[in-house]
Amino acid sequence: MSDDLRRRLREAAAAHRPDRERMIARVERGMTAAGQPVPRRPGRAAPWLRVAGATAAVAAVLAAGGYGASAVLHGRDRPVGAAPPAHSAPPSGPRTEDGPLWSDGSVDPHSNDFWAQSNVTLKNAEPLTSLTVELRIARTGGVASTGAWRTLPEGDFTFRADTEDGFLVYRWRLKPGRTVPAGTHVFAGQYDHARGGRDAGADTYAATARFGSQRAAVRGDFAPHNAAEEKTS
Repeated sequence: MSDDLRRRLREAAAAHRPDRERMIARVERGMTAAGQPVPRRPGRAAPWLRVAGATAAVAAVLAAGGYGASAVLHGRDRPVGAAPPAHSAPPSGPRTEDGPLWSDGSVDPHSNDFWAQSNVTLKNAEPLTSLTVELRIARTGGVASTGAWRTLPEGDFTFRADTEDGFLVYRWRLKPGRTVPAGTHVFAGQYDHARGGRDAGADTYAATARFGSQRAAVRGDFAPHNAAEEKTS
């Protein structure tokens, strides 16, 4: 909002003098029609009448300048009739492909009754100048980290293994100045678990990347999905 409009709003609110008699008479007529007793008139306009008058004056200036009252109250210079800003919904469901980036999550077939490995496979059609991969393993019975690896050079990434909100979390981040060449790459997390087959239904992965001036983001789980399901997520 311009300084000139703010000045005009302050002047309008300060200078406005409501037609006290007309406003009170209108209120009394409404009360009489509704069968309500009309109180004795005070010696001066009620505070709510003075506030209403000042508000009307401000609204007139706003209308002349093309601004809505909500724009002033919330500090937004939004013209009357303009659509409110959109709020994006949080992502949900798998999205295994975005631009030149493709992904898949799978439990390695060499996993056994006591130990498992979860693989995140990425395919990028263009070189990436930044990449972050996150693998989240639900801490069901006996889950404990036993290591991690990736097919890309170890020195190109920083790596952390943490526990967060009931998950064992592996994170790989590409170091500044390094690039990921176009191709197929695997990020794997290994862990022990209680004896018997382990359900990976609550495990997830996510990856964000930059190629040129654009960004790509993929996410998924460790269950098979057909193409129709992925496009509607």
